[in-house]
Amino acid sequence: MSLLLPDPVLVANLVRDSYQRFQGITDGKNADYIPALAQVPPDLFAIALVGVNGAVHLAGDTQVEFSMQSVSKPFVFALVCQAIGEQAAKEKLGVNNTGLPFNSVLAMERLHTGAHNPMVNAGAIAATSLVPGTTAEEKWQFLQTQISRFAGRSLTLNEVVYASEAAHNRHNQGLAKLLDAYDRIFFDPLQATDIYTKQCALNVTVRDLAVMGATLANGGVNPITGEMIIDPIHCQHVLAVMVTAGLYEQSGDWLYEVGLPGKSGVSGGMLTVSPGRGALATFAPPLDAAGNSIKGQKVAQHLSTTLGLNLFASRPWAQPV
Repeated sequence: MSLLLPDPVLVANLVRDSYQRFQGITDGKNADYIPALAQVPPDLFAIALVGVNGAVHLAGDTQVEFSMQSVSKPFVFALVCQAIGEQAAKEKLGVNNTGLPFNSVLAMERLHTGAHNPMVNAGAIAATSLVPGTTAEEKWQFLQTQISRFAGRSLTLNEVVYASEAAHNRHNQGLAKLLDAYDRIFFDPLQATDIYTKQCALNVTVRDLAVMGATLANGGVNPITGEMIIDPIHCQHVLAVMVTAGLYEQSGDWLYEVGLPGKSGVSGGMLTVSPGRGALATFAPPLDAAGNSIKGQKVAQHLSTTLGLNLFASRPWAQPV
């Protein structure tokens, strides 16, 4: 397993350069269908890069906490794989890209199978319904505790964001009820939706998020605490689904340009994972039309190129002379 880069000074300089390079971009707008997210200052911008060796590189507003939103999805999927096995998780949740927006009802109805993968809302709610616990409170406590282990510290619920989302949650409740009609949800649909809403409202910093991603890059071992969070095989499957569906209908464009597993959230958080090397996290609230952070995408593409992280990059083999 290789480290992110042999020269930490170079990495630190590139992270700072990325912050300065993209700081002035004003394109996009905050998610406004969740009122609390619309009120977040749009000029907030932070970058964190954490290697599997525990090296941490930061730039920008790195102390600012933001709600995880959909960036929580890979970690819940990982915990479900750990709890019931990766094959059972695949059969119950699916792993194929829908090619449609994250909250699409059409994606559920098109093949009459309900959830297609745990990176879109329907599949993510179904995944939440599968976490250990016989009551809603037990399931929520499990998620809060275990997601915190990925970050290496206790994560707290953003009560304002949770209340704002819960008050505007009819679409997700409708998805959950439709899942129930397809026998693709495994707990009370409305309670599962509420737990899912809470997991999305967990607060993180970019450093937290990068540590969480680096845990996936490091075979399930948190590179800061040294704790084994999930088995290595589950990291493999989580990263595979992130590659195919982490940026929804833009996943193909992302893979073409960045070449790494990624996941975005409508709060402006974005995670990019380089298996065996580390993870990049960014926070910049303005989003594009698909709900992905504009600055986050630009930082990921720039650092993937300059650090040589693209999984599909290759060079001609040079025969020894």
